[in-house]
Amino acid sequence: MEDFLTTLQVEGFTSRLKRLSDVLLYATRDLYKTEGVDIEPNWNLVFRLLQEHDALTITEMSERLQLSHPAVVKIVKKMKKSGYVEAVSDREDKRKQILKLTPKAQRQIKTIEVLWEAQNQVLEQLLAESPHLLEELGHIEKRLNEQDYKQRVRDKLNA
Repeated sequence: MEDFLTTLQVEGFTSRLKRLSDVLLYATRDLYKTEGVDIEPNWNLVFRLLQEHDALTITEMSERLQLSHPAVVKIVKKMKKSGYVEAVSDREDKRKQILKLTPKAQRQIKTIEVLWEAQNQVLEQLLAESPHLLEELGHIEKRLNEQDYKQRVRDKLNA
């Protein structure tokens, strides 16, 4: 059967990205469940940041990940609930919450890293025939950071 999204060419681009993301997300979630690991697929972003920086605020994470503040809050809230992240008040500004990995996270990180490494190897295999895909994705992201998609479309409409 024909894949309608591919027939749409550029018009199907965003839907194909979403579909690909969903396939990887749901498979990863199922993998973690099968392996008995109680984490979500996108938590690795916070794990990695806190491994590298020990402690960060939501704002610092948001800036480093280039994700919205609410998106990072949502991830961190789930991680806190599962006992992987803890928040402590900043000594200088009590309104600021400094996030750190919990002892539970520290204990389980080696097990989780084995899964991440296997996933990375599989992704490298999948990308082998498209060696420039990540670089090209970076070009698109850079251009959208220079001027967002909505404004680009509005400019086209007003031209």
